[in-house]
This record gives sequence, C-alpha cells and structure tokens, in this order.
Amino acid sequence: MSKSEEFFRRAQEVIPGGVNSPVRAFRAVGGHPLFIKRGEGSHIWDVDGREYVDYVGSWGPLIFGHRPPEVVKALEEVLHIGTSFGAPTEREVQLAELIRKFFPSVEKVRLVNSGTEATMSAIRLARGFTGRDRIVKFDGCYHGHGDSLLVKAGSGVATLGLPDSPGVPQSLASLTTVLPFNNPDPLKAEFDRHGKDIACVIVEPVVGNMGCVPPRAGYLELLRDLTKRSGSILIFDEVMTGFRIAPGGAQQRYGIDPDLTAMGKIIGGGLPVGAYGGRAEIMNHVAPAGPVYQAGTLSGNPLAVAAGLATLRRLEEADPYNNLDAMGSRLEHGLIAAASKADVPARMNRVGSMFTLFFTNQDVIDFDTAKTSDTQRFNRFFRAMLNEGVYLPPSQFEAAFISAAHTNSDIDRTIEAATKAFMKA
Repeated sequence: MSKSEEFFRRAQEVIPGGVNSPVRAFRAVGGHPLFIKRGEGSHIWDVDGREYVDYVGSWGPLIFGHRPPEVVKALEEVLHIGTSFGAPTEREVQLAELIRKFFPSVEKVRLVNSGTEATMSAIRLARGFTGRDRIVKFDGCYHGHGDSLLVKAGSGVATLGLPDSPGVPQSLASLTTVLPFNNPDPLKAEFDRHGKDIACVIVEPVVGNMGCVPPRAGYLELLRDLTKRSGSILIFDEVMTGFRIAPGGAQQRYGIDPDLTAMGKIIGGGLPVGAYGGRAEIMNHVAPAGPVYQAGTLSGNPLAVAAGLATLRRLEEADPYNNLDAMGSRLEHGLIAAASKADVPARMNRVGSMFTLFFTNQDVIDFDTAKTSDTQRFNRFFRAMLNEGVYLPPSQFEAAFISAAHTNSDIDRTIEAATKAFMKA
C-alpha cells in the first residue's frame, strides 16, 4: 500500500469522505487521491516521492507557482509580528488600494475569508440595496456553497430553482432562477417577465466550474444592458478569473463594468482570502457604514493580506500575461494535434492561462454541451497522464491553470505525455 493510500484510509475515519473539499476525493476519476508533500515552482511531489508537473495550482491562486520567494518572504515577516489581531492593519488598506487600482469598477472593497463568503455577501448586499429578493444564476456556474447558490434548474429552460443539496430550504431556492449560460433568449424572457423583481444576476464571466467556457460575443454586453435597464445589480464572480486572465480580470478583458465583483484565490497568494467590492453607493450599505450586516474575525488577517500584496505587486511589476498566453497557446496546439493524431474527439477551451480539454466533438458553450464529453475517456486520460507525471484537475468539469513558473520544457513534457495518454484513452 502506498503512503497516499494509507493516509486516505486514515482520513476517511476522521474526515467526511476523507477530504476537506469533495473534488479532491478523486471520485470522478477513480482510485485514491494523491497526498501532496511539497511544491516548488510548477512542480509538486506526493508523499510517495513522485514528481508531477502541476496544472491545478491550488485551483488557480498560484499564478507564480509554488513558494514564490516574494510570498515566502512576506509571510516570514508577518510571522515575526503576529498572525491575527482582530483589528485593522496597514496592509489591509494597501491591499484594498491595490485591488482598486487594478479594478476601476471596484471603488470600495470588503475583505473576507473565502470565495463563498464573497459571493454570498455580494448577493445579500444586492438584495439589501435593491429591496428585491429574486436572483438569477446560470446552469453549470458555481459560486460557492451558499444556500441561494446550491440550486439547479427544473425541467424547463428557465424555471424556479430547486434545492441541489439536502439542507437547502426549497423556499429559499425558489428565489433563484437558473438559466442556460451563453443563451440570450431565455435571459431576455426572464427579464421581460420578472425584471422588476430581480435583485441581481451573478455570473462567472468566464466559467471555470463546468470546465473553462468563455462568453460568446455580445453575451456579457447583453447582461450589462438588461440589468442596468431593470435596476438589477450585475455581479461578476471573478474569484477564478480575477488577475488570472488579465490584470483587471474578465471585466478588463471584455470591457464590461459590473456593479459588484467577488474575488478570491490570487488576491490571497495561496492563503485563504476573498473580497467583494463595487460602486461606492452600493458598498456604503455594508455595516458599519450601512444596514447590510457582514463581519468576520479573520477577515483581512495579516498572513493572507501579506501574501496577496506580494503577489499583486509582482503582477504589477512583472506583467506575465503575454508569456502565460503564449504558453497556453503552445499547450493548446500541442494537445489538439496529439488528440487528432490518436483520432480522439477533443475540444480545448482556453482563455489565457485557464483551460479545459473536453473529450467531445462538439464546441462547448454551456453546461449541456460540456456534458456531451466522454467522461470515461477523460478518466482514462487523467490516469495515464498521472502515470506520466502530469497532474491535471481530477474532473472533466474543472478548469486547469498554467503558472508563470511553467517552462517550455514543462509544456513539451506535457504534450509528450498526452501523446502517449491519448493512445490509452
């Protein structure tokens, strides 16, 4: 028995499912999860000593790879002064100022502890600001495990939400409408029927949680127009895309200013953090400035803020985005060529350094087309890539990430591994 198998056996006795977040359990791909011992740059090592090229990157935060020296130094400095005070610190102000510099639509920002906390707080704020209850989300988009967001559509194209998890009251889920992503007609119809009742629309502007799915031309513009005309709040969930696909996230890349933005991942430099922000007139409704309550003991804690500051400052100085896009393009062309040579149906969606290889012969534009993927073939491919020393997300429906620490050698090694893996898929 490997060390990973032994740790997983022990973990299942004390942790539900043996993991602290479901996708880590490898249920979608079979077998046992790897237990990771350490990371350096673009590589990780498991407890059995095997080395992998890492395309998970802690699910997106590690844009400079594992243990970038600036982040390590910043954390060491904080450890000498204290890890948490429950009181304001200078670094909180500096991080908020830097976020505002990158994201002009964010005039004021509140730091929290996770992406889930950011999205559920933004929705509460939108409801408090508008005085409305109904929200709209999109099928296949994941915004954390807040009750209003663990909702699936019913039998119709646009229906009242039904709870997607035990423990979510149907009365609350019924206030959420679920629409197909990238489809303008149901969106227009929903606003024609209920526009005056919609508090907010929340969307991943580039979806990462059905795999990487970019918006079709004009779709985000339509969202902006409909919400503005109805007096609804447009929330961009940029937990994944913020600082990832452009310095100013998807809103910079696509030229759309939302009313509120949820952030996480990269702004914590690998530590737990989240944030939500937007127009000052809306943010001034958050306590203690206004009546919409939200608080957190560890919000803005010195360790997370220091790691985030170090990461954003390096992004400002290094501007790695052209190189990230070039490596992404190199990987995309290599993988598609290898799949074609092996006669394996495949599509690769990529926006900058964020990508998913779908095992389907259809263009993936929404959750329904994503679900045409051959998940069993993906599972075989995943296992074969793991055996070749390449660590991909253990699910067909998750985005993968390239970091600035990845090299052309890493990309070439991955393409070579995929050439072999496609033959086994």
